[in-house]
Amino acid sequence: MGHVVLRLADIVEQLGGELHGDGELRIEGLAPLESADVHSLSFLSSAKYRSQLATTQAACVVVTPTMRDEALARSLPGRSGGAACIITPDPYHYFARLTQLWQRARRANMPAGARIHPSAVVDAEADVDPTAVIGPLCVVERGAKIGAHTWLKSRVTVGEDCVIGARCILHSGVVIGADGFGFAPVRAEDGTRWEKIEQLGAVRIGDDVEIGANTCIDRGALADTVIEDGVKLDNLIQIAHNVRVGRNTAMAACVGVAGSAIIGANCTIGGGSGVAGHLTLADNVHVSAFSLVSRALHKPGHYTGAFPLDDHASWEKNAAALRQLSTLRTRLRALEKTRGPEANDEN
Repeated sequence: MGHVVLRLADIVEQLGGELHGDGELRIEGLAPLESADVHSLSFLSSAKYRSQLATTQAACVVVTPTMRDEALARSLPGRSGGAACIITPDPYHYFARLTQLWQRARRANMPAGARIHPSAVVDAEADVDPTAVIGPLCVVERGAKIGAHTWLKSRVTVGEDCVIGARCILHSGVVIGADGFGFAPVRAEDGTRWEKIEQLGAVRIGDDVEIGANTCIDRGALADTVIEDGVKLDNLIQIAHNVRVGRNTAMAACVGVAGSAIIGANCTIGGGSGVAGHLTLADNVHVSAFSLVSRALHKPGHYTGAFPLDDHASWEKNAAALRQLSTLRTRLRALEKTRGPEANDEN
């Protein structure tokens, strides 16, 4: 997408921070401390990498105020202007914003005619913002809408009438708007058969959403499936029809969310977890990896449902005991009733 060169003064003007050094210094790349050269900008966010600050060749390093003197004391062979640094309370956050600035600059260098790859298929009735980028072998169907500065990587499919907001990133293989899994059981002489329920809704995705490779979000049966602003989805996630995911919620790889579940804002769901259908999760619910959410969670908090790992023989014994818990509870309650309340108070 073209070579990017940014002046330090321009970076600080757009992102803030306190610049120490030559604002005319031209930065040609971003790099880790250990591999940066005299044309690179890097950052130090953890004290365990402090030793690399003395040896890095980066032209400029983003550091906290306590690291300013060390960052400026570095010697850079071949650069007469000396080292520079940008001071900020949170270098890691600053660097994240810097990568976004860099990506925007790369896209700005892209010719307008190159924003839709020649191999992409975009329906004439689709609405694609002029600043969006549509990668190789993508398909954007009739009535779909793609917002400003959104980027569809290779082989992304956006189905009919689905809407994707601004500044979204959809990675390779994402499918938005495939039919939801909707079938009505019908009794027949040879057993039950399934009558398809046409999925007449769509998918609506907000702004600043990122969706990982090969993730699928199904269209709604009647109403839309909704992904709100700022949601982050990892690779290989399945979002079923009529699900709603609240703003700034994040899900790790291989999560499955069944139909009509409602997930609140600012939630996190660990990898390999499942959310059963028609459940509601409150805002600020955090689910551990490999957990199954089988009931509604109305209070914020951290929930775990994974059965502890054990050797197989022990696991089988514990699983067998677990299956008997309901019976044991019934027997215990019956025993307590026969003993009476006075016996229960003895302890």
